[in-house]
Amino acid sequence: MPHYYTPNPASEHDIKLIQATLRGLSLRFFTDSGVFSKDGVDYGTQALIAALRIPAGAAVLDMGCGYGPLGITAALLNPTGSVTFADINARALDLAAKNCAANGVTNARFVLSDGFGALEHDKFDCILLNPPIRAGKDVVFRLYRGAARHIKPGGSLWVVIQKKQGAPSTAKELALLFSAVHIRDRDKGYYVFEAEAKGTEPIASQPPNC
Repeated sequence: MPHYYTPNPASEHDIKLIQATLRGLSLRFFTDSGVFSKDGVDYGTQALIAALRIPAGAAVLDMGCGYGPLGITAALLNPTGSVTFADINARALDLAAKNCAANGVTNARFVLSDGFGALEHDKFDCILLNPPIRAGKDVVFRLYRGAARHIKPGGSLWVVIQKKQGAPSTAKELALLFSAVHIRDRDKGYYVFEAEAKGTEPIASQPPNC
């Protein structure tokens, strides 16, 4: 069965409307077959949203945005900034655009991209990532490396991942790519990491204990 990390899902459409309260915001999302967590906002995304801190006016990237709950919440919490929604999955990206309109988000743009391939010249203050575990470790770590190249000095990558799905190896990889790595939350086996790029070049640091 094809997973959601694919350019054009072949599954038949099954559009539905779900609701969620995220950071005190009552939101609604159209979902469909062939996208991640179509029946409700997954717990990892909820954990990342709960822990997230975005500076006012920040340029944010929701990498692998799916139908958009993470980026939409970030956009509403950061109305003076902007959010770029990027995904390899065209069906998911179309839903993200539709859901931005449904929730009154106007500070957004949408980029169809395999990882950072279509974002070569872009830099961001915050990159948000619930990595596509089913796509495999090589894909996930490629996204970490891409994020390190596309973070502005002083910016942060936020990642959520379960311990059993690779939180310890993620902590080690992020420590090689960023200046500092912090565990901002841990709950029900999920870890939320903030990896900081403090200078113009990433420098090695010690990974946090998972």
